[in-house]
Amino acid sequence: MSRRLQRLNVLLRQEISELIRRELRDPRLAEIVSLTRVSTSPDLRATTVYVSIMGGDDEKSATMDTLTRAAPFLRRQLLGRLTIRRTPEIHFTLDETMEEAAHVLDLLKDLPGTHPEA
Repeated sequence: MSRRLQRLNVLLRQEISELIRRELRDPRLAEIVSLTRVSTSPDLRATTVYVSIMGGDDEKSATMDTLTRAAPFLRRQLLGRLTIRRTPEIHFTLDETMEEAAHVLDLLKDLPGTHPEA
């Protein structure tokens, strides 16, 4: 991945995160939504935003639906904020790596011999 594309991914992550926090006023949006990473295609036509959501399955589903529906609005907002040749279409993907890592840590804690003797 080129350095330019990496910088664009960081910029998009910051701008989209701020737009979600300040501009989206949908009650279906979970309270804790984190953008874990952004991946933009080399031709700048599409960007995938990986989202981590704290909450139950219903809350995750409602939040993902809300973000998907808000994607065109967010893209229009980016048009005015960024000075790039092409503003990519935004696609949201649920990122559950944080939850999977926490689950693995819980499993490791339950293994015999991993608890320090007091």
